Amino acid sequence: MADKNLFRRRDFMKHSSLAAGALMTSPLIASGHGFHSLVNDDIKIAVIGCGGRGTGAATQALKAAPNVKLVAMADAFKDRLEESLANIKMGADASRVDVPMDRQFVGFDGYKKAIALCDVIILTTPPAFRPMHFAEAVAQNKHIFMEKPVATDAAGIRSVLKTAQIAKQKKLNVVVGLQRHYQAKYKEMMAMIHKGKIGDITSGQVYWNNDGVWVRPREAQQTEMEYQMRNWYYFTWLCGDHIVEQHIHNMDVMNWAKKGYPVKAQGMGGREVRKGKDNGQIFDHHFVEFHYADGSIMNSQCRHIKIPGVRLMRP
Repeated sequence: MADKNLFRRRDFMKHSSLAAGALMTSPLIASGHGFHSLVNDDIKIAVIGCGGRGTGAATQALKAAPNVKLVAMADAFKDRLEESLANIKMGADASRVDVPMDRQFVGFDGYKKAIALCDVIILTTPPAFRPMHFAEAVAQNKHIFMEKPVATDAAGIRSVLKTAQIAKQKKLNVVVGLQRHYQAKYKEMMAMIHKGKIGDITSGQVYWNNDGVWVRPREAQQTEMEYQMRNWYYFTWLCGDHIVEQHIHNMDVMNWAKKGYPVKAQGMGGREVRKGKDNGQIFDHHFVEFHYADGSIMNSQCRHIKIPGVRLMRP
């Protein structure tokens, strides 16, 4: 008789809630394909996109339940995949990392093969590829964790919304890495706001101001595509700019408080400091005034500018 203490697949999807920004699977209640099985069945996960985010999500997913196994990985670059795999083995129980060479997929089309081998797919490539990978995962009837942002342009967002409807019809579980929703303090605060403890919200201010992030200079013999993909944060087609890639978290908090989304916006931005060749196309500062349907306003600002003597805040 199977050990009653072993996690069922559906229990994993119900109860595992990992650290903020990790594979947040608590809402993934198993009602879709592949989760009606024996008590001691493995939960097979695969990762597409083997950078820091994919490495961290996979490592934490392996700690969520004793029968989770990493069975496949895919990335555009072999060295990134190998480095990620080595780090995952160091950070988790190596006996549950089963990714032999024939399940390590390198190149632009490997994602389809990785998706085919898992129950839950982790999508952590640069966000430009998210709509394509999401559509394939849903087509293959997989449960999905995908990092934010889910796209970098209007066409990508429309694609994701269309795919999400298909996922809903199939009763697949989809979670996006908007980490504030999984942090106890934010949840407690939002519960009080929604109970009217501070009255009606007529305006709000959200910030994500810091010095900026990594830069990966061009290397000899790189193609332009490889350079841009390895330096993806600085190209709008890959990243969407840091207002989308980072500041989305704090804009999401305001939308959560309002239980809705802005209906119009006006804003400005530019490049004043981080404007070298290695800084690609993105701005180093943005300010946007968002308007909600009820007339309330969200003033939003974010920057990648180091200001000596100023303590940068991210409320």
